[in-house]
Amino acid sequence: MTGDRSEDPVTAGESFGRAVQAQIYRAGLFGRTPRVPVSPDALEAAARRRMSRTAWAYVAGSAGRERTAHANRSALDRWEIVPRMLRDVEDRDTGVELFGARLPSPFLFAPVGVLEMAHQEADLAVAAAARELGVPMVISTQGSVPMEETAVALAETVRWYQLYWPGDDGLAASLVRRAEATGAAAIVVTLDTDLLGWRTRDLDLAWLPFGRAMGIAQYLSDPVFAELVAERASRPRQDAPVKPGLAALKTLAGIARRYPGGFLRNLTSPLPRAAVETFLDVFSRPALTWEHLAWLRERTSLPIVLKGLQHPDDAALALDHGVDGIIVSNHGGRQVDGAIGAIDALPGIAERVGGRIPVLFDSGIRSGADAFKALALGARAVLVGRPYVYGLALAGADGAREVVRNLMAEFDLTMALTGRTTTSDITRDALR
Repeated sequence: MTGDRSEDPVTAGESFGRAVQAQIYRAGLFGRTPRVPVSPDALEAAARRRMSRTAWAYVAGSAGRERTAHANRSALDRWEIVPRMLRDVEDRDTGVELFGARLPSPFLFAPVGVLEMAHQEADLAVAAAARELGVPMVISTQGSVPMEETAVALAETVRWYQLYWPGDDGLAASLVRRAEATGAAAIVVTLDTDLLGWRTRDLDLAWLPFGRAMGIAQYLSDPVFAELVAERASRPRQDAPVKPGLAALKTLAGIARRYPGGFLRNLTSPLPRAAVETFLDVFSRPALTWEHLAWLRERTSLPIVLKGLQHPDDAALALDHGVDGIIVSNHGGRQVDGAIGAIDALPGIAERVGGRIPVLFDSGIRSGADAFKALALGARAVLVGRPYVYGLALAGADGAREVVRNLMAEFDLTMALTGRTTTSDITRDALR
């Protein structure tokens, strides 16, 4: 944990929202305002001022004209909450149950790659925030820190592992084995990123962090990946030598710093460059089909959760193939331009699933009220992505913690102010 804390932590409970409010207002009596803006718009604006141009483009950008990202928000805004009055809401329980674990709130830290672009402590800072709040963290395959180190930082906090299914099955099996060994409680298979979307902000800057060995720590720490790299490095190079310019030299130096081992040795070794090239070869798996899920089931006893479903028929296929959970998501609008808002996909999928497995929601959550709407439309829990990354950029672990703490507090107060005392009380009749 970093930063000089001016406030004592608040523990989730029946008065969580009021306690967080009181904490902020008490600090104001002594002239202290929140280090991380509470308003979602102010939070985003502050993070934009703090982050580099390339980091902001990568985190905030979406596909094409970014219509899907806008649709995520406008679709959430179309739903309106209908409060009920004169109900005893003094005691509330914001907890939910997922795969046998009782969680203090319906929020999870979504898997976000390349967190080093927001803060040097990256995944470790988010793990510290998750540990303090008791909120699960979904560890990303595109992490900036090996999953084993992130797991240590999480201590006993629930963690899931998000699998970007690579092109090499041996590598996929190795990543899953490592996730199991670190105590992951579920495997989240991201389906909507078998190829990178047409992300115009990154393209305009010609910036792909993975080509600079950023966000590939899971691969660089993997024994199967190391074998693939060694095999590639042993091949004779086919391209003609090119004298690198200043930009290329900076890139090569960055790769050498991030590759395991000594910096000076890496500068003259073929392995760092071969590692980046190997990653670019194995990252995507566009040939992935429903039949591959049986292969994964043979290799893990953990619950398998599919992330990225947007059509009820795909939810039905997920049930047919024995998956244990679904995350309705369009990857925050980062993959397909002009797709439906994610919340518009939720009711149909929840209805098709019919409570047989948990349905979670991702893409567009910016407030506790948004989470309330998602639960009313059939979600068991929600994943938060960009907002906590903005907090991370502003104040490291403390910033990520405060962002999610504020979401939890607003959710608690929204429950109380609408006459709900448990998350199971949040049903479709809460909305119009």
